[in-house]
Amino acid sequence: MVRLFHVYYPVRTLLLLAGEAAIVCLSFLAAALVQFGPDSYLVLNYEEGVYKILAITILVLICSYYFDLYAPQRMTSRSETWFRVFLVLGTSSFLLAGIGYYFPRFMLGRHADLFGLIILTGTLLLWRGAYAWILQQPYLCERVYVLGSSDRARRVVEAIRTRKDLGMEVVGWAGAFGNGGSDRDSLASTVRGLIGRSHVDRVIIAVSDRRNTLPVRELLDLRLEAVKVEDASSLLEKISGRIEVENLLPSSLLYSEGFRLGTGFLLVRRVASFIIAAVALAICCTLIPLIALAVKLSSPGPVLFRQQRVGRRGEEFTLYKFRSMRQDAESQTGAVWAGKDDPRVTNVGKILRATRLDEIPQLWNVLIGDMGFVGPRPERPEFVRWLAEKIPYYNLRHIIRPGITGWAQVRYRYGASLEETQEKLQYDLYYIKHISLALDLWIMFDTVKTIVLRRGAQ
Repeated sequence: MVRLFHVYYPVRTLLLLAGEAAIVCLSFLAAALVQFGPDSYLVLNYEEGVYKILAITILVLICSYYFDLYAPQRMTSRSETWFRVFLVLGTSSFLLAGIGYYFPRFMLGRHADLFGLIILTGTLLLWRGAYAWILQQPYLCERVYVLGSSDRARRVVEAIRTRKDLGMEVVGWAGAFGNGGSDRDSLASTVRGLIGRSHVDRVIIAVSDRRNTLPVRELLDLRLEAVKVEDASSLLEKISGRIEVENLLPSSLLYSEGFRLGTGFLLVRRVASFIIAAVALAICCTLIPLIALAVKLSSPGPVLFRQQRVGRRGEEFTLYKFRSMRQDAESQTGAVWAGKDDPRVTNVGKILRATRLDEIPQLWNVLIGDMGFVGPRPERPEFVRWLAEKIPYYNLRHIIRPGITGWAQVRYRYGASLEETQEKLQYDLYYIKHISLALDLWIMFDTVKTIVLRRGAQ
């Protein structure tokens, strides 16, 4: 897997993206050459035709990304893939038509854009068919042997078998159906059987108790045979984008790379959050009076909702939101999580929550330093005390400022239970470990997709 923006992506996915970018470029380039003939050189070089084609390519790729065409794990069948491809082509056509109507000078002209879409329809379908065929070829897969019989080993096997885009194939599993024990002698015998054989490219270590059972010498011999040896936790972290807290040892956090939380970096990150929040607040100035009026007319009570939350270093602060629930929402129940189709939410509140417009006042929290633009979502003090007792490493999420959006928000749904909160914590820990400005920018870009597709709202 390859790391971009501190996120790991399968090589196959990156090849799919690169191939698709080339196909879009070539389709519109061919359309320009056919439509303009001898004048195509002038159009491409002196009328900024090359930049126009690049802009169209970026537009099509963004549409593909927003329709999850680069996330094969979200698609259940090949017919769904074709359906999404046609959605991308249709959406791109409408967007290009709108741009051509209002800004004709940004188009190639002489119907080259329409001809390019026609060419792209055929080439894109052919490319997607070829890519689906490539995924099915066993000789292009990395052959993996899983060493261990723990639950972690089972999760590794299931992850590899369900994610065809990883380009991995499980060719053996020491713990499958009780074949091979977990003591050192049996594991050493298993590893010795792999030495000198060409049918294994990578060995995944998923042994629970390594101190007395891990065959280190045999694994070193295997590593010298050019076979990759990787820890199961590391692989699961790359695949899922989260750090599992079950059986997580402090040494795993102490000796691993990441957790770059130096004073200089945090200062730069704080300045970036301030600038982004100030610009976003200026853009939203025209919406704020309209939202305030809608909230006021929808139900009695204040426009702004104030609530205590836990921020950096466990310090409490007042969080501001546009009120989306009835004023007496917790008068009978006390502090409770919001549920799906929560009856306490007003009609206007449902729209505000779905579009995240209720969180606009939190930009003020960012400006005054209570929050960052990106980070773990702040939780209520009543829940924090309880969650810190139930979930190991929960308080680690408080070492940085909480955020309006975060890695857990774009990768997981709304958490309204102990189990879901623990799942979100695992994403928060991944973010804190790999924190960077590049990852923050990627999360902000992905947040737009989350809002458009209405994922995670409740």
